[in-house]
Amino acid sequence: MNRLQTLTQYMNDNNVQALLITDPKHVYYLTGFASDPHERFLGLVLQLDKEPVLIVPALDAEAAHASSSVTKIVTHTDTDHPYELLKQQLPSVLENLGIEKDHLSVVRYEALQEVLNVNSYIDIGPWLRDMRVLKSPEEVNRMKHAVNLIEEVLRQSVSRVKTGVAEVELVAEIEYLMKKLGADGPSFDTMVLTGEKTALPHGVPGTRKVQPGEFIMFDIGVYANGYASDITRTFAVGDINDELVAIYNTVLAANEQAIHAVKPNVSFASIDLAARNLIENAGYGPYFMHRLGHGLGMDVHEYPSVHSKNSDLLKPGMVFTIEPGIYVQGRGGVRIEDDVLVTESGIEVLTSYPKELTVIG
Repeated sequence: MNRLQTLTQYMNDNNVQALLITDPKHVYYLTGFASDPHERFLGLVLQLDKEPVLIVPALDAEAAHASSSVTKIVTHTDTDHPYELLKQQLPSVLENLGIEKDHLSVVRYEALQEVLNVNSYIDIGPWLRDMRVLKSPEEVNRMKHAVNLIEEVLRQSVSRVKTGVAEVELVAEIEYLMKKLGADGPSFDTMVLTGEKTALPHGVPGTRKVQPGEFIMFDIGVYANGYASDITRTFAVGDINDELVAIYNTVLAANEQAIHAVKPNVSFASIDLAARNLIENAGYGPYFMHRLGHGLGMDVHEYPSVHSKNSDLLKPGMVFTIEPGIYVQGRGGVRIEDDVLVTESGIEVLTSYPKELTVIG
């Protein structure tokens, strides 16, 4: 069963008359047509027992015809009213319409209200979430490619670390390498932090320069063929003190403990707690203040959220990150992040970049 058929089955099961998909990622996921329409209207219309319709800006018509599995394509120019075109594809009165509530803006919702006669709107976000959370073999292969790219970027970037180099200089080199090696671009803001700034889980790279005796942290990822990778590695610049070594070894042990806990039908909470309890027992509990990880796929952050209150169970095909950290203000921090796939028998770790404490610079 293909993805459009799966969505149609959801419609049947829930008595939903029509769907309007507007998130470009979901249009790509369902049709194979990838685009960034900017402010222009993009929509995929599905109705029971009718041919799907893809509404695209006229300037994307050629690309849509070339890549979309949906063959009925309606276009609009910048002077057209796209919602009038949408109205023509739907019944004059709709009992209900499925929409992505977390994507549809208030402005666009009001535009729908002006042209359509809809009795109720149904959020189909959970349906799409349930579809996307289980990756197909093709999706996994794309993610492995994105992982291979970012690991090669990291390998080449580490060799550029020297005393006196600024964080932002390394960021510029990394993003150049991403494109040079074939990535579509970064999957999030590239993070390179040094010294005491490594204690900021979401620190912003700046002009601070690499210095000996401290940590340097790389949190980087790319998009490639529509899918994201995300990896974090922390290195020592020259010799570091015993406290920093202890912090590093504790995070590494927590990372490995969580990886060993991954298998089908255990809860996400249990994975988080496997790492968190180890860090707490080592005396660093207050310094691990974020969830263990997040889902990964077409978005760099997607379902599931891997935290200690999530009782949902792991299923084969899920991909998420495992990224414990310890952050001691004024001294430094460590995060070690891997991308993992749940398999029928347990786990496949997609990232392979070495994790033992490494001295660079």
